[in-house]
Amino acid sequence: MRIGVIAIQGDVSEHVESLERALAERGATAEIVTIKNKGIVPTCDGLVFPGGESTTLGRLILREGIDAEIKDAKEKGIPIMGTCAGLILTAKAGDSQVEKTHQHLLGLMDIRVNRNAFGRQFQSFEVGLDVSFLDSPYNAVFIRAPAITEAGEGVKVLASIDGKIVAAEQDNVLAFAFHPELTDDMRVHQYFLDKLFN
Repeated sequence: MRIGVIAIQGDVSEHVESLERALAERGATAEIVTIKNKGIVPTCDGLVFPGGESTTLGRLILREGIDAEIKDAKEKGIPIMGTCAGLILTAKAGDSQVEKTHQHLLGLMDIRVNRNAFGRQFQSFEVGLDVSFLDSPYNAVFIRAPAITEAGEGVKVLASIDGKIVAAEQDNVLAFAFHPELTDDMRVHQYFLDKLFN
């Protein structure tokens, strides 16, 4: 089992550590690799897109030729999880900010995103979030977070705040507007690992 973390920019080490902890919790083993270049994605059984600056991430994965490999992995059913900026990259369409900056999107999910959904006054906040696959609230950390403004028929909404979708799933792709790697609660990473080990 091999899990790749897109390591061009963002919360890479935090995701690696969270995956290691989640694997240890379930008594499972997997090789975790960081991906900066073309050629590694096809060797992975699961992929994680960390947070970061979405415009930069999109441009760099395109330049490195990783974007086509990720799209191919999605088509092959490889589990993929995107967090914060990673959620933005999974989208098929975006708001005017996404269009204005010519943000590169991968179109892995039938969703439209708002890149700065909570405005400047709420650049960072934490909230006890009800997530559909969890039996108790999750302490979600939001940092200049996006949100999903439209979701197609095949998209399962996992969590919302004030009518804004902040977690969703479609086929083998998971997207979270918050940062599960910045908390000690491993349940979101465990949900992702369930896709690999079940």
